[in-house]
Amino acid sequence: MRLELIKRSAPAPAMRILSPLLGLFLALIAGAIMFAALGKAPDRALYAFFIEPVSEMWSVHELLIKAAPLILIGAGLCICFQSNNWNIGAEGQMIVGAIFGAALPILLPDVQNFLILPLMLICGILGGMLYGFIPALLKAKFKTNEILTSLMLVYVAQMLLDWLVRGPWRNPEGLNFPESRRFHEWARIPEMMPADGRANWGFVIAVVVAIALGVMLAKSLKGFEVKVIGTSPKAAQFAGFDAKKMIFFSFLLAGGCAGLAGIIEVAGATGQLRPTVSPGYGFTAIIVAYLGRLNPIGAIVAGLVLALTYLGGEAAQISLGLSDKIARVFQGLILFFVLACDTLILYKIRLTFGAAHKGAA
Repeated sequence: MRLELIKRSAPAPAMRILSPLLGLFLALIAGAIMFAALGKAPDRALYAFFIEPVSEMWSVHELLIKAAPLILIGAGLCICFQSNNWNIGAEGQMIVGAIFGAALPILLPDVQNFLILPLMLICGILGGMLYGFIPALLKAKFKTNEILTSLMLVYVAQMLLDWLVRGPWRNPEGLNFPESRRFHEWARIPEMMPADGRANWGFVIAVVVAIALGVMLAKSLKGFEVKVIGTSPKAAQFAGFDAKKMIFFSFLLAGGCAGLAGIIEVAGATGQLRPTVSPGYGFTAIIVAYLGRLNPIGAIVAGLVLALTYLGGEAAQISLGLSDKIARVFQGLILFFVLACDTLILYKIRLTFGAAHKGAA
């Protein structure tokens, strides 16, 4: 007995639109079953995950803070994945972007003027692009699997960050804690509404970048090239599109977005470098990209939904005593059901029994 996936000739347009919503609905059902198995009331757990984090204005601000890096990284990964380049190392690119951008206020603390913040953002972008260039070069020149190289580079970036904040960049006035000196006011991203919460203009930057990438993908020749190379490499070759150049373009773009997310994170909410820049935004952004149907504009909504699960996980830890790992499992359930729904919309399942019955459904 064997299961086969047969491509559907014409998937229903309505189901393409409803697929992410159906996946979310099924994830909620599976999550409710999981919470019940853990001995928690499903309705109370789902309330903690999805309602409690947006019940007050300050928590809405926290939602925007967490959504900004997810939107930025997810939008960049949409371009990468659509071009058939599997960048799994956005977490490392985010960390290196944070390191490059933070170098200015850490190494030059006396330079305080209006130019410092734009330069930090530029350095963050360049740092992420540089780190994304490594797996791109290895794939283009040596045909190395980019999934492995980009993923392994994440751990290199984490070790580099840990060494810096415990060694040469440790705050001399920080009572020996593993953290850098706090950034001065000129090196901080301004808050949007200080009276209501901590949300800063990094969220606006993330949304603008995602919209720009969405327009590029839908309206420009480069966007068309991304789609053609991703869906039909042979057709792209006949059209004169260079697949190797696309490897560098997609990795540099995704790395730049991740690096920008890293410096926004440390110059906004954190205000300094610490041993951990991100709770896993680079990996969660993979879910954001797929939940947004590999559309950068869709990544805006998906980023807000996944940011809600982060806040909900924190709320569930406090109110229900759940482990922080439960939030990760819940995010995994969302990705699983969204991808499963997409697969079943594009393919139908056929059950075959042995060679004599090959083709029997």
